[in-house]
Amino acid sequence: MVAEGKTDRIVVEAAISALLAGRSFALKLLQPEDPAGSAPFASARPVGWAGVYRWCREAVDRAGRLRDDIIFAGYDILVLHLDADVAELDYTSAHIHDAPDPSDLPCASPACPPPSTTTDPLRIVLLRWTGETATPPAVVLCTPSKSIEAWVLAALYPQDAAVTSGSLECIALPANRLQAKPVAERLVRSRKKVPGRYEARQQDMANAWSQVRQVCTEAERFSLAFLNEIPT
Repeated sequence: MVAEGKTDRIVVEAAISALLAGRSFALKLLQPEDPAGSAPFASARPVGWAGVYRWCREAVDRAGRLRDDIIFAGYDILVLHLDADVAELDYTSAHIHDAPDPSDLPCASPACPPPSTTTDPLRIVLLRWTGETATPPAVVLCTPSKSIEAWVLAALYPQDAAVTSGSLECIALPANRLQAKPVAERLVRSRKKVPGRYEARQQDMANAWSQVRQVCTEAERFSLAFLNEIPT
């Protein structure tokens, strides 16, 4: 998995666990990098979406395009994660000055729902970073709207007003709603995600994945794409 942050891995791992329904698997986080330096092709990358961008450009430098990257020699599926709120930003905000097309961000649409009016163009941008125009085989795109915390909210707090509103994926900063939960169970504190709290609730997220798929169209989209790529 190539992700913006380590807590994103925890959420996606919960989703995969539910989708595989007991089948064993190992999810390796390629970005952010393994702090021990054991990640393949380790280098000093920035954090957040800029790190995802840099990993993708390194793949292009290695192979010309993602599908030809040697990374696939060691893994069955590559998950590329990018939160949809990135579509509202520009490259200079992440100190990126070598984008293949500097004009493709921002690409957010004011129309939401559906979130796909933003995630569709964002996926094109993400693929452009990898030197691709279509999703390659064995690659699954993961573009939660507006961020992966919407999936967490849907899993752990199904009665939250944002979840029952029918427009959860259109609400900015869903992490703020997690921060407002009771202190003893708060996954976000002082605008910072608490990895240990995410890990403690990972099984709860996995158990609730079917309801997340019902509420979040991008969760359903990821699920179907992932299931389609599972090796037989």
